[in-house]
Amino acid sequence: MARAGTPLAEALAVRPVLLDGGLSNQLTDQGCDLSGGLWSARVLAEAPAQVAAAHTAYVRAGAEVLITASYQVSYEEFGRRGRGPDEVTALLRRSVELADRAAGAAGPEREVWVAASVGPYGAVVADGSEYRGRYGLGARELAAFHAPRIEALLSAGPDVLALETIPDTDEAAVLLELLAGTGTAAWLSYTVEGGRTRAGQPLARAFALAAEVPEVIAVGVNCCDPAEVADAVRTAADATGKPVVAYPNDGSVWDGATGVWHAPAAPAPWPVPSWRRAGARLIGGCCRVTPKDVAALAPRLTS
Repeated sequence: MARAGTPLAEALAVRPVLLDGGLSNQLTDQGCDLSGGLWSARVLAEAPAQVAAAHTAYVRAGAEVLITASYQVSYEEFGRRGRGPDEVTALLRRSVELADRAAGAAGPEREVWVAASVGPYGAVVADGSEYRGRYGLGARELAAFHAPRIEALLSAGPDVLALETIPDTDEAAVLLELLAGTGTAAWLSYTVEGGRTRAGQPLARAFALAAEVPEVIAVGVNCCDPAEVADAVRTAADATGKPVVAYPNDGSVWDGATGVWHAPAAPAPWPVPSWRRAGARLIGGCCRVTPKDVAALAPRLTS
C-alpha cells in the first residue's frame, strides 16, 4: 500500500501539492534505452531498479506525488511480444510497488502519494496518437482496453489513479464510467492545444464530464505547452468546482512520426502564482521536466 496517511483529496483542500516531473526524460538521463514502442514500459519490464531510481530522484527534489511507470503498459502490446496476461498484471502491480517503495524511503516526516498512471489508448499505439485522439474505436472497445489495466493497478493499492494525457471526451467518458461507483480516487487530465482538447472539443464541456463524479478529486491538463495552462485551469475550476491539476511539458513539441522532441526557441514562462489563484492545487511537470525543475518549482507553490 502507498505510504501517505492523509487522503490526497484532503491535502488538496488545504494546500497546493507538488507533483513529480517527466519519468521518461529522467530514465534517459540515467542511461536507459527507451527506443521501441514500449517506451518507459520497456524499462519497467527490463530494469525496474532504474524506475525506482528515477522515482527516488523526484522524491529528493521534493515531489509529493509520484506517477507510476504504467502509462504505456497494456495487455495487448505486451501480448504481441509474448508476455501473458499474468505477466502484464505483475508489471502493472510492479509499477505501483516501485513508486511506493520510493515514497516510503522519503521518511516518516514526509507524506508522498502514489498515483497509478492510466495512459490513453493512443500511448500504446506509440505514434503520437495521444496528441490527436479519435482512434476510430467505440466505447466498448476502449472499455475493454482500459478496464483490466485499472483493475490490476488498483490491486496494488495506489493512493490515486492518474487518468492522464487524455486527448478527447470519448475516451474520458469511458474512463469516468469505469470509475463511477468504485469509490476510487482519481484525477482526470486532458492534453490540450489551442484551448481545446487535442481532438478539438471545447474544454468546458470536456471538464464538465467529471463534475458529478465524486471519485474525481481533481481535473486539469498535462503534457501540453505551459502557455495553455492558465486558461485551462480557469475553465476546469469553473466547470467542475474541483481542485485543478496542471503539469505541462517544458514547451517542447513531440513529433510522433520521427520520435523527436522539438524544443522551443525560448522556454515558456510558468506563472505558477496565477495558476494557483485560478484554482490549480496539484502542480508539477510532464515530459522533459527534470528533478532540478521540480526542485525549483517547490518554493513557488507556497510563495
